[in-house]
Amino acid sequence: MQTIFSGIQPSGTLTIGNYLGAIQHFTELQEEHNCYFCIVDEHAITVPQDRLKLRNNIRSLASLYLASGIDPEKSRLFIQSEVPAHTQLGWMLQSISYIGELERMTQFKDKSAGKEAVSSSLLTYPPLMAADILLYKTDVVPVGEDQKQHLELARNLAERFNNKFNDIFTVPEVSIPKVGARIMSLQDPTKKMSKSDENEKAFISMLDEPKNIEKKIKSAVTDSEGIVKFDKENKPGVSNLLTIYASCSGESIEDLEATYERKGYGEFKQDVANAVINILKPIQDRYNELIDSEALDNILDQGADKASFEADKMLKKAKKAMGLGRVKKKR
Repeated sequence: MQTIFSGIQPSGTLTIGNYLGAIQHFTELQEEHNCYFCIVDEHAITVPQDRLKLRNNIRSLASLYLASGIDPEKSRLFIQSEVPAHTQLGWMLQSISYIGELERMTQFKDKSAGKEAVSSSLLTYPPLMAADILLYKTDVVPVGEDQKQHLELARNLAERFNNKFNDIFTVPEVSIPKVGARIMSLQDPTKKMSKSDENEKAFISMLDEPKNIEKKIKSAVTDSEGIVKFDKENKPGVSNLLTIYASCSGESIEDLEATYERKGYGEFKQDVANAVINILKPIQDRYNELIDSEALDNILDQGADKASFEADKMLKKAKKAMGLGRVKKKR
């Protein structure tokens, strides 16, 4: 049985893109794999955060994971900051990371561009991400294209540690989902849908009301042809809506093209909206049951305990390999 690790930042409410590109697949993976799903709140503070919003986002994200089908009996769902081994191993891995390779990270370049000063943690968080993964003998990490570079660094650090000290870390493989992996912005279909987009019309939140979802889909950028056809290069907006529709309904893009062959964008967009609303409704209902419940706290407590049990064992091995701590004298 393979071990799978995934972490997501509590930096805002998840979008339909997060669900279709990742979480929907996680519910399938947990049936046959040993899964760790981590809310990486310590990664979130690499940029300024409002502490109250951050705490609310952490709880909201945990509720959405569970409402989407993550089963605490089959998977370990926990908050990163509640398992201290993450930051301890992260510091240790920083000691074998090179400034040059961290400065080459695309996300660091993007987030620091044009700013007079940025947190040093923005530069050094990739080793913490590597620690998140390596603590659990992770075999596979499902990520989007934007995180592939960080995963390559995690692999390099694992190999570097194993060669320099002791062969204790599993070198993880990167897995990029092929179906629904990249849902694009509704307003600029050339870029990925993001929960941090300043234009709220550009993304669909998993907690959006049905009427709001309809408005966003109806205002989504398409083109003047009026032909429902999948063509990423020439019709990126329509292609994005087809991807969303197919992912929500389970129908193939080819079948959807045939269905709307002689129909306009108006009817097509309404049906896309309905498909999104239908898939989110039961998730939203379950979310509302969980968000303020004691059950949520119990699940997160148990998840942190289970994760800590495994993480502490690996941390102990890593410390011993690096020569940290003391050897107690026998009496």
